[in-house]
Amino acid sequence: MDYLKGKTTIVTGGGKVTLSDGSAGAIGYGIAIAFAKEGSNLVLTGRNVQKLEDAKEELEKLYGIEVLIVQADVAAGNDNEKTVKNVIDKTMEKFGRLDVVVNCAQASASGVTLADHTTEQFDLAIYSGLYATYYYMKYAYPHLKETQGSVINFASGAGLFGNFGQCAYAAAKEGIRGLSRVAANEWAKDNINVNVVCPLAWTAQLENFKNAYPEAYEQNVTIPPIGRLGDSEKDIGRACVLLANPDLKYLTGETLTLEGGLGLRP
Repeated sequence: MDYLKGKTTIVTGGGKVTLSDGSAGAIGYGIAIAFAKEGSNLVLTGRNVQKLEDAKEELEKLYGIEVLIVQADVAAGNDNEKTVKNVIDKTMEKFGRLDVVVNCAQASASGVTLADHTTEQFDLAIYSGLYATYYYMKYAYPHLKETQGSVINFASGAGLFGNFGQCAYAAAKEGIRGLSRVAANEWAKDNINVNVVCPLAWTAQLENFKNAYPEAYEQNVTIPPIGRLGDSEKDIGRACVLLANPDLKYLTGETLTLEGGLGLRP
């Protein structure tokens, strides 16, 4: 797929995390690998500098691309607009173009009921997810307009189906879906398509949970009809690569549920 070669993709939350078998253990890193394999230069953001540096070293070595890492944390009390604008500015200084933005980063307090949720826990999800997506889209827009690029935002089945104990996470993710639909409408004239992915994948966090608490894992983790949890690179990252394909420009404002048949909906 030569359409990504030499182009520039931002992946938020793209630091290196691996499973015990060495494959991608986080969705953001799986997406980064998928785009790197197609020859796209990358801008990776996150809070953990070591994970970003590890990702840069690995991706540049294996795929011959250039990777810019920028520490960026969108959170309550931070100068978040300045933080995100800095990422976009550094992207343009380094590469001179921006073609794809993948808003994947998200933090939340899972398992806390709505009645017990604190304002700080609610802010954690809203700022890291909804505000971050908003700012990245806002400051990327002039550059995506120049390249007629693509935006891929991440939501969740937690919002689609109202998962127990995930009120702030669900609220942030449904906010991202609404924001994405508005952008798809407003930016259609610029030939920028904006779509949403709701993923379900096997991650290092789940692997650690299964190893530490096998009984709790069996009771709480549902395997989808396809018989397995998704691969962060092959099932989620590859779909994102396809969403950035110019042949899919007519697809915009949509939510793609990548949950192996678990997220069936009308």
